Amino acid sequence: MSEFNYKEELSKIPFDPGVYRYFDETGEVIYVGKAKSLRNRVSSYFLKNNQHDRKTKRLVSQIRRIEYTIVLSEWDALLLENQLIKQLQPKFNILLKDDKTYPFICVTDEPFPRVFPTRNMDRTKGTFYGPFANLRSMHTLLDMFKSLYQIRSCQLPLMKSNIEAKKFKVCLEYHIGNCKGPCEGLQSEDEYNAEIEQVHNILKGNLSSPQQYFKEKMLAAAEQMAFEKAHSWKTKIEHLSNFQSKATVINPRIGNIDVLTIVSDEEAAYLSFMKIKQGYMVATQTIEVKKKLDESDMEILALMIVEMRTTYGSEAKELISNLKPDLEMRLTVTVPQLGDKKKLLDMSMKNVMYFRREKAERREVEASATSSKKDRILIRLKSDLQLKSVPRHIECFDNSNIQGTNPVAAMVCFKEGKPSKKDYRHFNIKTVIGPNDFASMNEVVSRRYLRMIAEDQPLPDLIVIDGGKGQLGAACDALKSLGIYGQVPIIGIAKRLEEIYFPEDSLPLYIDKKSESLKLIQQIRDEAHRFAITFHRDKRSKSSLISEMEGVVGVGKVTAAKLLKHFGSVRGIRESSLETLTELVGLDRARKVRAYFDAMAE
Repeated sequence: MSEFNYKEELSKIPFDPGVYRYFDETGEVIYVGKAKSLRNRVSSYFLKNNQHDRKTKRLVSQIRRIEYTIVLSEWDALLLENQLIKQLQPKFNILLKDDKTYPFICVTDEPFPRVFPTRNMDRTKGTFYGPFANLRSMHTLLDMFKSLYQIRSCQLPLMKSNIEAKKFKVCLEYHIGNCKGPCEGLQSEDEYNAEIEQVHNILKGNLSSPQQYFKEKMLAAAEQMAFEKAHSWKTKIEHLSNFQSKATVINPRIGNIDVLTIVSDEEAAYLSFMKIKQGYMVATQTIEVKKKLDESDMEILALMIVEMRTTYGSEAKELISNLKPDLEMRLTVTVPQLGDKKKLLDMSMKNVMYFRREKAERREVEASATSSKKDRILIRLKSDLQLKSVPRHIECFDNSNIQGTNPVAAMVCFKEGKPSKKDYRHFNIKTVIGPNDFASMNEVVSRRYLRMIAEDQPLPDLIVIDGGKGQLGAACDALKSLGIYGQVPIIGIAKRLEEIYFPEDSLPLYIDKKSESLKLIQQIRDEAHRFAITFHRDKRSKSSLISEMEGVVGVGKVTAAKLLKHFGSVRGIRESSLETLTELVGLDRARKVRAYFDAMAE
């Protein structure tokens, strides 16, 4: 790979405003940028003391040639930058696309024009309005046109010669009153075009003209005593007023204005655009812009001002935003502090904040859908329990004291949604006399986390207590005594209705019984219960065996415990040979143990 002599290149670049383009070794444009001073901006990429992020360093390492275009102003540079990014699609630039995916409303340029939605924009065939990022608003307009006017829906070539030659016949639309039959010469072109002119006015945001048109028609019909026709015109006025009342967002006297607000995170910027014209919103769009080089909000906002105004054909002289770009622009950018403009800014900010939250939630869902099953379940559990982080380390406690004897407790540990058996722990209850589940829970939770704190081990992401509010309260008291209450989320799960309890909340949470996250909690709880029961059973067996063998002459508690530890069970001792027993406890005691079990077998 050849080295790039940037010092020689920089000396050739002027200090004028303009647009610069970076090329890689294959000759492909990899970045397009604008600058108030070309040399100052381009030089900043190559300064050794400049703390660039990783992506910018990668860009600089690939630069092999620089080209630039001088323009008259920074605003002209911004316009040219926008065009070049769309045309060249450099890999290090924010992605800008021509809005071919969004539909427009087309009013054709032909005799008896048609009005229809389309995604194919050919300016030679008519006038296009849009794009419409919100399809519902577009169809609302089309439905209104259908109710207000009688515009043909056919594609017939209605030239005067064809109509006079009687080439066409009226269709069903004529018979049901949706069309006046211009194909058979039943409607004049002037009358038809008068309605088309009102369609243009509405699409341009001028509702006063069609309202006046309908009012004049209504009064004329009333003077001629044509009251049914007058009522029809009145209905159209009401329909138009109803549409306007729903669309109006600010005081109509505020005039034509654009609104563009921005918020961002590390990965992307989120923008909300509104085009206001003569008192109502004619276009609105929220958009996500993926960051490529850790661009600032100011940089992205400046670029998107040009992008959105070009896309929506805006000619407004003022734009409202939550930030004011530090560059010369051919429109006034304001950050209002009060009044109707402030209300408009607040509305836009509310939209963009909601949009960002919706995108974040959607990314989390998509991530869980494409990740492994265990990750998906843990992410769902985080959402269901409203945790701050994914619970990758979960510990669950359970007590066991069947019929009040040999009270014990157990803790099981799940990591990444799977049992981590090496981290399981048994607890003999030491400080509690008799069957007291609450006190026992307090003891074992205290012992567990006192030891973890002493050994500087990481605390779990979630603690689960097998039990209801009582056991949960006892566990919370233990965490409080250790000074870690609130640092680790803790819940209790009651067996009867699978209710989830939170500390200091008397109302339980009911998770959907089919939920994968509830099934994981149940699995952990059941595992803790099994582990506790097994320990309790072993302890009772050991206790009864030792008590039983103490009755054998010459065999005491120490010998019985030694045998049980070696063989693991009574069956193991019973089936052992005299030689094996002798190696463990000596010949004399071995004969007595062997005799004891032989006698039991007879």
